[in-house]
Amino acid sequence: MLVPTCRGIGRDTNVAPTDLDSPVTPGEASHRSGKHKGWQGMADTQQPIILRVNGAEHRLAVEGTRSLLSVLREELGLTGAKYGCGRGECGACTVLVDGEAVRSCGYAVSRAVGRAVTTIEGLAPTGKLHAVQEAFLEAQAFQCGYCTPGVVMGTVALLGRRAHPTELEIREALSGHLCRCGSYPRIIRAVRLAADRLREVRASVESRGPRE
Repeated sequence: MLVPTCRGIGRDTNVAPTDLDSPVTPGEASHRSGKHKGWQGMADTQQPIILRVNGAEHRLAVEGTRSLLSVLREELGLTGAKYGCGRGECGACTVLVDGEAVRSCGYAVSRAVGRAVTTIEGLAPTGKLHAVQEAFLEAQAFQCGYCTPGVVMGTVALLGRRAHPTELEIREALSGHLCRCGSYPRIIRAVRLAADRLREVRASVESRGPRE
């Protein structure tokens, strides 16, 4: 049986279109719930931690080996980051940790202690959309939207370290994000639009000069 090829932003990836609908194995179910063992066989013992997410501190009692994704979704109710492949290869679970994009499905929550975690929900705390979110809406850079939160977060990280990325740099930075709907041209357009918008915002702030 031929498997359709989904062309990624920076690479070609063969993906069966029914992967997300296939039966969940016991291992996958354990991973989704966050109750899987650590890679080094650490025992699942709950421990008190303080997790800083979107500027707010949360006191939790969880297993340190649980994935950050499962804690965000199941303990904090932040469901913007999605479970996709469970192996950190599709980008649907992307969040920011100290401004850097990470795949939260394979990122132990204990690693996030003492760091600033930002999810898609944290980009618009007052209800006003982030420039990247506005650009994605204007460029209509999505169809089903399942991958969109992860791509948006990856874009925020990219523009945080590279204000004027070339198209090649955009493709390389987002090459790990899989869009099954094939919206890649519009995603690239949205990233460039967002870069322009952020550049205008910075220029406006600089023109006003420092406050007295």
